[in-house]
Amino acid sequence: MDRISIDQVVQFGKTHLSFPLDPAAMQKLSLLRTKVESKLTDGHAVYGVNTGFGFFSTCVIPKKDLLQLQLNIVRSHACGVGEPLALEWVRALLSVKLHNFLQGGSGIRPECITALWNLLQHDILPVIPRKGSVGASGDLAPLAHLALALIGEGEVFWKGTRMPTAEALEKAGLTPYVLQEKEGLSLLNGTQVMSTLAAFALWEAQNLLDAADRVSALSLTAFDAVLEPFDARIHDLRPHPGQVLVAKNIRVLLELPETHMPRTSTRVQDPYSFRCIPQVHGAARDGIAYCVQVIERELNSITDNPVVTAEGDLLSGGNFHGQYVAQVMDLTRIVMTDLSSISERRLDKLLCPSFSQLPALLTENGGLESGFMIPQYVAAALVSENKVLSHPASIDTIPTSLNKEDHVSMGPISCHKALEINQNVAKVLAIEALAACQAMDLRTTCLRSAPVEQLYQQIRSKIPYVQQDRSLSAEIELVASWLLNGVWGDLSVEYKEAV
Repeated sequence: MDRISIDQVVQFGKTHLSFPLDPAAMQKLSLLRTKVESKLTDGHAVYGVNTGFGFFSTCVIPKKDLLQLQLNIVRSHACGVGEPLALEWVRALLSVKLHNFLQGGSGIRPECITALWNLLQHDILPVIPRKGSVGASGDLAPLAHLALALIGEGEVFWKGTRMPTAEALEKAGLTPYVLQEKEGLSLLNGTQVMSTLAAFALWEAQNLLDAADRVSALSLTAFDAVLEPFDARIHDLRPHPGQVLVAKNIRVLLELPETHMPRTSTRVQDPYSFRCIPQVHGAARDGIAYCVQVIERELNSITDNPVVTAEGDLLSGGNFHGQYVAQVMDLTRIVMTDLSSISERRLDKLLCPSFSQLPALLTENGGLESGFMIPQYVAAALVSENKVLSHPASIDTIPTSLNKEDHVSMGPISCHKALEINQNVAKVLAIEALAACQAMDLRTTCLRSAPVEQLYQQIRSKIPYVQQDRSLSAEIELVASWLLNGVWGDLSVEYKEAV
């Protein structure tokens, strides 16, 4: 497999999708490994192969201790803390690490790659704590926990049960792998943890961008919005790709012509949260498109240290530094927070009779019933939380390894915050969608396009009209899960063709 995409990474995790070990690639790796081993006999110090690590890089290690050196780095670095990574993330991580090794820049033995592949084939998933990586020298602590499983130590999940690795390997008919020179270091170096998490965050973000356009169509219909802002001639004058696409999405969802929109509303202009959907959602799309480009490039890069060239040279550099991942995850969090913010503002307008000309808080028995009062509170709380979580991680750094590693990326922190923000965004959009459906039921003259009617019916098939106050928590969670995972039913063929 020459390249992997974000979609493939997610499928690796969610569906046990795997790939075979190409014999030609393994033969190439064997040749590179021979060149690496020749370096061990020429008397030169090679970082991490016959020297210590980090601050101890000037310490040359005797040949008799080289295998112990690789074992020690795995054991000493496996000190992460916190809850384990989700199993789908770990499964995808194993695939990403394998893909990275198969590109040939690490110089490890084919036997090491086979041992890693065997873990994946048997779905033996290392217990990897969430916290402990600063995102430079790669994801050292979490990848050390992955490497522990390879050598038969630590814990794993197998067949739904958490158990000692040695027990799982024995039951699966596997034996612990004995690390050779450089292999412990190669297993620990690299940005594969943060890149895998970033792939999941961006996969969710793309689903939520599509969901935001669909939810907006519901709200525009329920609000009886002014449609002129979606005229293609406006967007041709400012042709950002995302803006043009979102305007087109809305026209298709509302079954509007490209130009000369019908006027149904008595208002001259709507608030920005309706009028500027193409500009705000479009900027989000363009931002996420850039982030996808960077992360897919990262997923297909060699981020080991030292790296092995085609000529067999071992070069020590800094490809393990996670700044690219950290920065685009910071951008992802800003983009998605803004998407939740504009959604909450549309929700607010739907609830306010002076804007929507509908019953206050979308209830027919105001006073006795509170309607959508508290769902809007929930949305406001989630948006506020997103704003806090949007503080950039990539601009923070705490020097490590006695100041030898004096600038770090904090990329994994940025990734975890992005995944948390996505959860909040999905819930805010879900609340807006439920409110829009309620508003459509209250506006008896509401004209619905076929795609909007389809979206409305998909919600109403599971969630009835709020005739009397009830807890909406489970219903919000249900719709949010649809939106986050891109499984909100199928849109019309016309919509799919248009976008």
